[in-house]
Amino acid sequence: MGGPRHGAGAPLKRIGLLGGSFNPAHKGHRKLSIHAIRALGLDEVWWLVSPGNPLKDKAGMAPFKLRMASAQRMARHAPIRVSDIEKRIKTRYTADTVRKLPRLFPQHRFIWLMGADNLAQFHKWERWRDIAEQVPIAVIARPGYDRDAHASPAMGWLRRAVWPAGQAKNWTRWRLPALVLLRFRPDPTSATSLRAADPAWHRRYVASSPSQHHTGLLQP
Repeated sequence: MGGPRHGAGAPLKRIGLLGGSFNPAHKGHRKLSIHAIRALGLDEVWWLVSPGNPLKDKAGMAPFKLRMASAQRMARHAPIRVSDIEKRIKTRYTADTVRKLPRLFPQHRFIWLMGADNLAQFHKWERWRDIAEQVPIAVIARPGYDRDAHASPAMGWLRRAVWPAGQAKNWTRWRLPALVLLRFRPDPTSATSLRAADPAWHRRYVASSPSQHHTGLLQP
């Protein structure tokens, strides 16, 4: 699926970026995305399916094309695009992805979406301060992680950059680094629990794995 093209006078498109392994994609990803669209005034959310998460064990990681298929099924009938763009532009780290995307899509504005569980370990991400200085960040509460997130080294550095949730739709005007904390009705679903309940979950997607022609690719 090609990315929309804009003329010189066209309004900027507001995009939320949700990166992850999607191993598998689940209703928690979908609910987070839909709530973020409403709270942040987004046009759509892009799910960036990671070819390989450096912080996650490769054991138990389903093949990339099956994780893509899982994400596509979960994203159906919602303003969510599933993309393999990190695989195509060969970025391993989020810091490189958020640096390249504005160059590829100059008529878009991006905000990074993450759950509180990711904020708790954000300081372990490669060049995490660079990420915060490239794009605003919206953190969505997740049950059981809020305390660790607020006590994390990254939050200590970002605390002065926090904006009130009531101003969330103004994120394109914020000076970076900038972070907003959003609270929705939490969804307890996790990929870890889904894999534990069904270790062979990915076999359901073998027949429906996306071909090169309908993967929801985003073209600059």
